[in-house]
Amino acid sequence: MPWQGRRPATAIRDPASDGGNRRGGKGFSSLFAVALGAAALLVAAPAGAAGDKAGSPGTPAPGASGYPSMIGETIRYRAKHEDTLIHLPRRFNVGYTELRAANPFVDPWLPGAGTEILVPTAHIVPEAEKRGLVLNLGDQRLYYFKPDGRTAVSFPVGIGREGWSTPTGRTKVVRKRARPTWYVPKSIRAERPYLPAVVPPGPDNPLGSHALYLGWMSYLLHGTNKPYGIGRRASHGCVRLYPEDIARLFAEIPVGTPVTVVDQPVKIAWAGGELMLEAHPTQTQADQVEAGDPMTREAAPEIAYRLIYAARADAGRLDWALIRRALQKRSGVPVSVLKPRDAAG
Repeated sequence: MPWQGRRPATAIRDPASDGGNRRGGKGFSSLFAVALGAAALLVAAPAGAAGDKAGSPGTPAPGASGYPSMIGETIRYRAKHEDTLIHLPRRFNVGYTELRAANPFVDPWLPGAGTEILVPTAHIVPEAEKRGLVLNLGDQRLYYFKPDGRTAVSFPVGIGREGWSTPTGRTKVVRKRARPTWYVPKSIRAERPYLPAVVPPGPDNPLGSHALYLGWMSYLLHGTNKPYGIGRRASHGCVRLYPEDIARLFAEIPVGTPVTVVDQPVKIAWAGGELMLEAHPTQTQADQVEAGDPMTREAAPEIAYRLIYAARADAGRLDWALIRRALQKRSGVPVSVLKPRDAAG
């Protein structure tokens, strides 16, 4: 399907600096009423039809903090006959689940030559302090805010599976190790008694080539000897990266780097004068996507209020039908959620 959206966003705007924070006239009280109606619409309305606007933010300019609010660009790729959704994620530095969510009707093993594949390589950065590393469980990506105060990059990760969830909160990198040795925790050996107590460095070591140890006992960022597990909930709580990504981070990240872990499957940001919404599957839905099962519907808490607050003076331009579709599809692709000014009335 060709791109049906508006012009790609090319600049970043901070909603806090927007002129729409005035509360006069029909201001905040009417917006509150709109929020109530929008919330009911998002919960009760049936699924929408085709016609969603796919976002492609281009090269963002710095936001008020100096870091961009959105990074990367959405890619449309024509599959070759040998391609699969199992092998393509690493080529484009995305995770398996996010590629599946963006292409729910594509056969993961036989996409077919010429099939258009939407590669979700545009990302709204999470709402968190932009320092060091920010891990978002909601989109299964790790964000690195470089010390230059302007550059942000992200990497797909594998996170803890059900029963072994990766915790949220704040910690820091306390040590680094190349060619790490894996001292198998007793809890994992109880589950898999065939494992040895110690796994030395090498191709059989699930920590891969490099490891960054966190202040949380037994939690670390590390490589993997099973790269197909990136973008899945498959670990015992640790965070896995592609071998090339952990090697890059290992070289750049000093001991003491702060690490913040959040769970934000739905993100909002201004980009190039457009209010963008990026909705990913929740962790429960991510398991369903990976298994190839239909997603059960889940609410996005306070999303109407968040959108209206972010839109401020442009709240009357919010396209609630498009927002509803984006929250139901949860493709992970940023979309512009404002109607054109001449269509908003």
